[in-house]
Amino acid sequence: MTEAQVKNTRTLVGRVVSDKRAKTVTVLVERRAKHELYGKIVARSRKYHAHDEKGEYKMGDVVEISEGRPISKTKSWVVTRLVEKAEIV
Repeated sequence: MTEAQVKNTRTLVGRVVSDKRAKTVTVLVERRAKHELYGKIVARSRKYHAHDEKGEYKMGDVVEISEGRPISKTKSWVVTRLVEKAEIV
């Protein structure tokens, strides 16, 4: 991969909500958008399945994911880096 190809991929930041699958984490990405009719700022969320080759990301971690080639039926995102480690309660 060249430097130019990496820059053109979409990246999102979200929280890992499930790490039960092998080499896969489920990432919840929340964004704030204005309501079409009422103009109020509302929270919108979406879950993405992201590839985690080594299984190093755990539930509660904030991670950055980037779009890549389709890996499976539901998985076409790859975890690129750890933004914030989950705090142990």
